[in-house]
Amino acid sequence: MLMITPLYAGLLALLFVGLSVRTLLLRRKLRVAVGDGGDKALLRAMRVHANFVEYVPISLVLIAMLELSQISTVVVHALGLCLLLGRLSHAYGVSQLKEDFRFRVFGMALTFAALVSAAFINLLQALLA
Repeated sequence: MLMITPLYAGLLALLFVGLSVRTLLLRRKLRVAVGDGGDKALLRAMRVHANFVEYVPISLVLIAMLELSQISTVVVHALGLCLLLGRLSHAYGVSQLKEDFRFRVFGMALTFAALVSAAFINLLQALLA
């Protein structure tokens, strides 16, 4: 059986590395080892990076659990794509100094859709087992 979750985990890991490198390079440029040094761009880069870490791991665990329970591949792809697009939109929106909140809100809506849907489906499967 070919697993789907590793595809999204791999793509999200690459996005994570990109966000990490962007933050590290900005820290190096600004010569700020800890904190944000009062720089708004660095603060935004840090928050994008941290927000990613706050939502992606648990979302991937829930999606993987559904896939291992042999739920429809369409559901797994839908959840994975929601999470990936949500994180991309959020990262883009929050990274902008002149933020267009639509990207941030859309990104969080997609992220929450994936997370909450995966959580409820896992709960339903557990209760109906």
